Amino acid sequence: MSASVAASVADFLAHKRALGRKYRSEAATLRLLVAFSHQHGVTELSELTPSLLDAFIASRPRIRARSFNLLVGDLGRFLDWTVTQQRLEVSPLVRTRRRETDRRVPFLFEADQARRLLKAAAALPDNARATDRGSTYHTIFALCYGLGLRAGEACGLRIGDVDVQRQLLVVRGGKFGKSRLVPHGPRMGGILARQLEHRRGGGDEPLFSFGHRRGVHPSTASQVFHQLVKTLAFPVPEGVSPPVLHCLRHSFAVGCLLRWYEAGVDPQARLYRLSTFMGHVSPASTAVYLTITPQLLAEASRRFEGFAQRAWSEEEP
Repeated sequence: MSASVAASVADFLAHKRALGRKYRSEAATLRLLVAFSHQHGVTELSELTPSLLDAFIASRPRIRARSFNLLVGDLGRFLDWTVTQQRLEVSPLVRTRRRETDRRVPFLFEADQARRLLKAAAALPDNARATDRGSTYHTIFALCYGLGLRAGEACGLRIGDVDVQRQLLVVRGGKFGKSRLVPHGPRMGGILARQLEHRRGGGDEPLFSFGHRRGVHPSTASQVFHQLVKTLAFPVPEGVSPPVLHCLRHSFAVGCLLRWYEAGVDPQARLYRLSTFMGHVSPASTAVYLTITPQLLAEASRRFEGFAQRAWSEEEP
Protein backbone atom coordinates (compact mmCIF):
# COMPACT_ATOMS: atom_id res chain seq x y z
CA MET A 1 0.00 0.00 0.00
CA SER A 2 1.52 3.32 -1.10
CA ALA A 3 1.01 6.36 1.16
CA SER A 4 2.42 9.86 0.99
CA VAL A 5 4.34 11.40 3.88
CA ALA A 6 2.12 14.49 3.95
CA ALA A 7 -1.16 12.55 3.96
CA SER A 8 0.10 10.18 6.64
CA VAL A 9 1.16 13.08 8.86
CA ALA A 10 -2.27 14.69 8.44
CA ASP A 11 -4.02 11.41 9.29
CA PHE A 12 -1.79 10.84 12.31
CA LEU A 13 -2.48 14.32 13.72
CA ALA A 14 -6.21 13.92 13.10
CA HIS A 15 -6.10 10.58 14.94
CA LYS A 16 -4.33 12.05 17.98
CA ARG A 17 -6.60 15.10 18.12
CA ALA A 18 -9.66 12.88 17.94
CA LEU A 19 -8.37 11.41 21.21
CA GLY A 20 -8.41 14.89 22.76
CA ARG A 21 -4.73 15.73 22.37
CA LYS A 22 -3.59 19.09 21.01
CA TYR A 23 -0.31 17.91 19.45
CA ARG A 24 0.77 21.45 18.50
CA SER A 25 4.53 21.14 18.92
CA GLU A 26 4.44 17.63 17.45
CA ALA A 27 2.53 18.94 14.45
CA ALA A 28 5.20 21.60 13.86
CA THR A 29 7.94 18.95 13.94
CA LEU A 30 6.14 16.63 11.54
CA ARG A 31 5.38 19.45 9.10
CA LEU A 32 9.08 20.24 9.06
CA LEU A 33 9.69 16.57 8.26
CA VAL A 34 7.28 16.81 5.31
CA ALA A 35 9.04 19.93 3.98
CA PHE A 36 12.48 18.38 4.49
CA SER A 37 11.43 15.22 2.67
CA HIS A 38 10.06 17.20 -0.29
CA GLN A 39 13.33 19.15 -0.52
CA HIS A 40 15.10 15.81 -0.96
CA GLY A 41 12.62 14.50 -3.53
CA VAL A 42 10.88 12.14 -1.11
CA THR A 43 7.09 12.14 -1.07
CA GLU A 44 6.21 8.52 -0.20
CA LEU A 45 6.54 6.88 3.21
CA SER A 46 8.32 3.93 1.66
CA GLU A 47 11.07 6.31 0.51
CA LEU A 48 11.95 7.38 4.03
CA THR A 49 15.32 5.89 4.95
CA PRO A 50 17.37 5.86 8.18
CA SER A 51 19.95 8.16 6.57
CA LEU A 52 17.29 10.67 5.51
CA LEU A 53 15.79 10.71 9.02
CA ASP A 54 19.26 11.13 10.53
CA ALA A 55 19.83 14.07 8.19
CA PHE A 56 16.52 15.62 9.26
CA ILE A 57 17.41 15.25 12.95
CA ALA A 58 20.81 16.80 12.28
CA SER A 59 19.08 19.74 10.57
CA ARG A 60 17.19 20.46 13.81
CA PRO A 61 20.11 20.88 16.27
CA ARG A 62 19.26 20.27 19.89
CA ILE A 63 21.81 21.17 22.56
CA ARG A 64 19.84 19.83 25.53
CA ALA A 65 19.35 16.07 25.80
CA ARG A 66 15.69 16.45 26.73
CA SER A 67 14.94 18.56 23.66
CA PHE A 68 16.75 16.09 21.42
CA ASN A 69 14.85 13.15 22.90
CA LEU A 70 11.53 14.95 22.39
CA LEU A 71 12.35 15.41 18.71
CA VAL A 72 13.26 11.73 18.27
CA GLY A 73 10.17 10.73 20.26
CA ASP A 74 7.85 12.76 18.01
CA LEU A 75 9.26 11.04 14.92
CA GLY A 76 9.14 7.63 16.56
CA ARG A 77 5.47 7.91 17.59
CA PHE A 78 4.48 8.94 14.07
CA LEU A 79 6.42 6.16 12.36
CA ASP A 80 5.25 3.53 14.85
CA TRP A 81 1.69 4.58 14.06
CA THR A 82 2.27 4.12 10.34
CA VAL A 83 3.43 0.57 11.08
CA THR A 84 0.28 -0.22 13.08
CA GLN A 85 -1.75 1.21 10.20
CA GLN A 86 0.16 -1.10 7.81
CA ARG A 87 1.46 1.83 5.80
CA LEU A 88 5.00 0.71 6.54
CA GLU A 89 6.31 -2.73 7.35
CA VAL A 90 8.90 -1.45 9.79
CA SER A 91 9.93 1.93 11.14
CA PRO A 92 13.05 3.33 9.40
CA LEU A 93 13.98 5.39 12.45
CA VAL A 94 17.09 4.31 14.33
CA ARG A 95 16.47 5.66 17.83
CA THR A 96 19.49 6.95 19.68
CA ARG A 97 18.37 8.81 22.78
CA ARG A 98 20.76 10.96 24.77
CA ARG A 99 21.27 10.60 28.48
CA GLU A 100 19.85 13.52 30.43
CA THR A 101 22.89 14.09 32.62
CA ASP A 102 22.39 17.87 32.64
CA ARG A 103 18.91 17.83 34.11
CA ARG A 104 18.52 20.22 37.03
CA VAL A 105 16.01 20.64 39.83
CA PRO A 106 13.24 23.17 39.08
CA PHE A 107 13.13 26.46 40.98
CA LEU A 108 10.56 26.43 43.78
CA PHE A 109 9.16 29.70 45.13
CA GLU A 110 9.21 30.27 48.86
CA ALA A 111 6.11 32.01 50.20
CA ASP A 112 8.01 35.28 50.70
CA GLN A 113 9.40 35.15 47.15
CA ALA A 114 5.92 34.54 45.74
CA ARG A 115 4.58 37.53 47.70
CA ARG A 116 7.35 39.75 46.32
CA LEU A 117 6.63 38.57 42.78
CA LEU A 118 2.90 39.24 43.12
CA LYS A 119 3.55 42.65 44.66
CA ALA A 120 5.87 43.56 41.79
CA ALA A 121 3.30 42.35 39.27
CA ALA A 122 0.55 44.43 40.89
CA ALA A 123 2.78 47.52 40.63
CA LEU A 124 3.31 47.20 36.87
CA PRO A 125 2.48 50.50 35.17
CA ASP A 126 0.06 50.85 32.28
CA ASN A 127 1.28 51.74 28.80
CA ALA A 128 -0.24 52.98 25.57
CA ARG A 129 -1.19 49.46 24.47
CA ALA A 130 -2.36 48.02 27.77
CA THR A 131 -4.31 49.29 30.75
CA ASP A 132 -4.73 47.51 34.10
CA ARG A 133 -1.48 45.62 33.52
CA GLY A 134 -0.80 45.33 37.23
CA SER A 135 -4.15 43.78 38.08
CA THR A 136 -4.01 41.49 35.06
CA TYR A 137 -0.59 39.95 35.65
CA HIS A 138 -1.02 39.88 39.42
CA THR A 139 -4.15 37.76 38.98
CA ILE A 140 -2.60 35.45 36.36
CA PHE A 141 0.44 34.74 38.53
CA ALA A 142 -1.74 34.34 41.62
CA LEU A 143 -3.83 31.69 39.84
CA CYS A 144 -0.68 29.78 38.81
CA TYR A 145 0.80 29.89 42.30
CA GLY A 146 -2.34 29.72 44.45
CA LEU A 147 -4.39 27.20 42.44
CA GLY A 148 -1.71 25.45 40.40
CA LEU A 149 -3.18 26.46 37.03
CA ARG A 150 -1.11 26.14 33.88
CA ALA A 151 -0.27 29.48 32.28
CA GLY A 152 -2.42 28.61 29.26
CA GLU A 153 -5.35 27.70 31.50
CA ALA A 154 -5.14 30.95 33.46
CA CYS A 155 -4.77 33.13 30.36
CA GLY A 156 -7.61 31.26 28.64
CA LEU A 157 -10.21 31.96 31.34
CA ARG A 158 -13.41 33.69 30.26
CA ILE A 159 -15.49 36.08 32.33
CA GLY A 160 -18.26 33.48 32.51
CA ASP A 161 -15.84 30.91 33.92
CA VAL A 162 -15.67 32.79 37.23
CA ASP A 163 -18.43 31.96 39.73
CA VAL A 164 -17.83 34.43 42.56
CA GLN A 165 -20.81 33.29 44.62
CA ARG A 166 -19.84 29.62 44.70
CA GLN A 167 -16.09 30.38 44.70
CA LEU A 168 -15.56 28.21 41.66
CA LEU A 169 -13.60 28.38 38.42
CA VAL A 170 -14.37 26.52 35.22
CA VAL A 171 -10.98 25.73 33.69
CA ARG A 172 -11.24 24.83 30.02
CA GLY A 173 -8.78 23.60 27.45
CA GLY A 174 -6.47 21.64 29.71
CA LYS A 175 -4.40 18.72 28.48
CA PHE A 176 -6.28 16.31 26.22
CA GLY A 177 -9.01 18.97 25.87
CA LYS A 178 -10.36 18.26 29.35
CA SER A 179 -12.23 20.84 31.43
CA ARG A 180 -12.53 20.81 35.21
CA LEU A 181 -14.01 22.71 38.14
CA VAL A 182 -11.51 24.35 40.48
CA PRO A 183 -12.77 25.57 43.87
CA HIS A 184 -10.96 28.37 45.67
CA GLY A 185 -11.01 30.28 48.93
CA PRO A 186 -12.13 33.81 49.80
CA ARG A 187 -8.70 35.37 49.27
CA MET A 188 -8.53 34.14 45.68
CA GLY A 189 -12.19 35.07 45.32
CA GLY A 190 -11.33 38.67 46.23
CA ILE A 191 -8.53 38.78 43.65
CA LEU A 192 -10.85 37.45 40.94
CA ALA A 193 -13.64 39.84 41.95
CA ARG A 194 -11.29 42.81 41.55
CA GLN A 195 -10.24 41.54 38.13
CA LEU A 196 -13.89 41.28 37.10
CA GLU A 197 -14.37 44.93 38.07
CA HIS A 198 -11.77 45.88 35.45
CA ARG A 199 -13.46 43.75 32.77
CA ARG A 200 -16.83 44.73 31.42
CA GLY A 201 -18.45 42.52 28.85
CA GLY A 202 -20.19 39.25 28.09
CA GLY A 203 -19.44 35.96 29.75
CA ASP A 204 -17.59 34.64 26.70
CA GLU A 205 -15.07 37.47 26.61
CA PRO A 206 -11.54 36.88 27.97
CA LEU A 207 -11.01 37.51 31.65
CA PHE A 208 -7.53 38.81 30.83
CA SER A 209 -7.36 41.08 27.82
CA PHE A 210 -5.91 44.40 26.77
CA GLY A 211 -7.90 44.55 23.54
CA HIS A 212 -11.24 43.22 24.84
CA ARG A 213 -11.36 40.59 22.09
CA ARG A 214 -8.15 38.64 22.35
CA GLY A 215 -6.92 37.26 25.63
CA VAL A 216 -3.41 37.70 27.01
CA HIS A 217 -1.18 35.09 25.39
CA PRO A 218 0.73 32.73 27.73
CA SER A 219 4.01 33.63 26.04
CA THR A 220 3.37 37.32 26.80
CA ALA A 221 2.70 36.46 30.44
CA SER A 222 5.91 34.44 30.45
CA GLN A 223 7.91 37.41 29.12
CA VAL A 224 6.51 39.68 31.84
CA PHE A 225 7.30 37.01 34.44
CA HIS A 226 10.92 36.82 33.28
CA GLN A 227 11.30 40.60 33.40
CA LEU A 228 10.00 40.71 36.97
CA VAL A 229 12.12 37.78 38.14
CA LYS A 230 15.21 39.38 36.61
CA THR A 231 14.48 42.61 38.48
CA LEU A 232 13.80 40.81 41.76
CA ALA A 233 17.02 38.81 41.37
CA PHE A 234 15.99 35.76 43.37
CA PRO A 235 19.03 33.64 44.32
CA VAL A 236 19.15 30.38 42.34
CA PRO A 237 20.88 27.55 44.25
CA GLU A 238 23.52 25.48 42.52
CA GLY A 239 22.00 22.67 40.46
CA VAL A 240 18.63 24.44 40.21
CA SER A 241 17.18 25.76 36.95
CA PRO A 242 16.41 29.49 36.64
CA PRO A 243 12.74 30.26 37.43
CA VAL A 244 10.17 30.04 34.64
CA LEU A 245 6.44 30.73 34.79
CA HIS A 246 5.63 27.02 35.12
CA CYS A 247 7.60 27.00 38.39
CA LEU A 248 4.62 28.69 40.08
CA ARG A 249 2.48 25.63 39.35
CA HIS A 250 5.32 23.36 40.45
CA SER A 251 5.61 25.31 43.71
CA PHE A 252 1.88 24.88 44.33
CA ALA A 253 2.16 21.07 44.11
CA VAL A 254 5.18 20.86 46.41
CA GLY A 255 3.55 23.32 48.83
CA CYS A 256 0.47 21.09 49.09
CA LEU A 257 2.63 18.08 49.92
CA LEU A 258 4.55 20.02 52.57
CA ARG A 259 1.35 21.24 54.23
CA TRP A 260 0.01 17.68 54.35
CA TYR A 261 3.18 16.50 56.05
CA GLU A 262 3.00 19.33 58.57
CA ALA A 263 -0.67 18.58 59.30
CA GLY A 264 0.02 14.87 59.78
CA VAL A 265 -2.03 13.88 56.72
CA ASP A 266 -1.05 10.86 54.62
CA PRO A 267 0.14 12.37 51.29
CA GLN A 268 -0.42 9.10 49.43
CA ALA A 269 -4.12 9.18 50.31
CA ARG A 270 -4.44 12.76 49.04
CA LEU A 271 -2.44 12.37 45.83
CA TYR A 272 -5.51 11.38 43.79
CA ARG A 273 -7.27 14.57 44.88
CA LEU A 274 -4.29 16.72 43.97
CA SER A 275 -4.04 14.97 40.60
CA THR A 276 -7.70 15.74 39.85
CA PHE A 277 -7.38 19.32 41.09
CA MET A 278 -4.40 19.99 38.83
CA GLY A 279 -6.01 18.37 35.78
CA HIS A 280 -3.63 15.44 35.46
CA VAL A 281 -4.57 12.17 33.80
CA SER A 282 -3.16 10.11 36.67
CA PRO A 283 -1.30 10.55 39.98
CA ALA A 284 1.87 9.46 38.17
CA SER A 285 1.78 12.76 36.26
CA THR A 286 1.38 14.67 39.52
CA ALA A 287 4.29 12.81 41.12
CA VAL A 288 6.63 14.42 38.58
CA TYR A 289 5.98 17.78 40.29
CA LEU A 290 6.78 16.53 43.77
CA THR A 291 10.41 17.56 43.92
CA ILE A 292 12.19 16.66 47.13
CA THR A 293 13.16 19.76 49.09
CA PRO A 294 15.00 20.18 52.42
CA GLN A 295 11.67 21.04 54.09
CA LEU A 296 10.02 17.90 52.74
CA LEU A 297 12.96 15.77 53.81
CA ALA A 298 12.80 17.25 57.30
CA GLU A 299 9.06 16.59 57.59
CA ALA A 300 9.42 13.06 56.21
CA SER A 301 12.24 12.36 58.66
CA ARG A 302 10.20 13.72 61.55
CA ARG A 303 7.27 11.49 60.61
CA PHE A 304 9.49 8.45 60.26
CA GLU A 305 11.06 9.10 63.66
CA GLY A 306 7.60 9.22 65.20
CA PHE A 307 6.65 5.97 63.51
CA ALA A 308 9.92 4.28 64.51
CA GLN A 309 9.61 5.48 68.11
CA ARG A 310 6.20 3.84 68.41
CA ALA A 311 7.54 0.63 66.88
CA TRP A 312 10.50 0.55 69.26
CA SER A 313 8.27 1.19 72.25
CA GLU A 314 6.03 -1.72 71.31
CA GLU A 315 9.04 -4.04 71.07
CA GLU A 316 10.38 -3.16 74.56
CA PRO A 317 9.59 -5.76 77.25
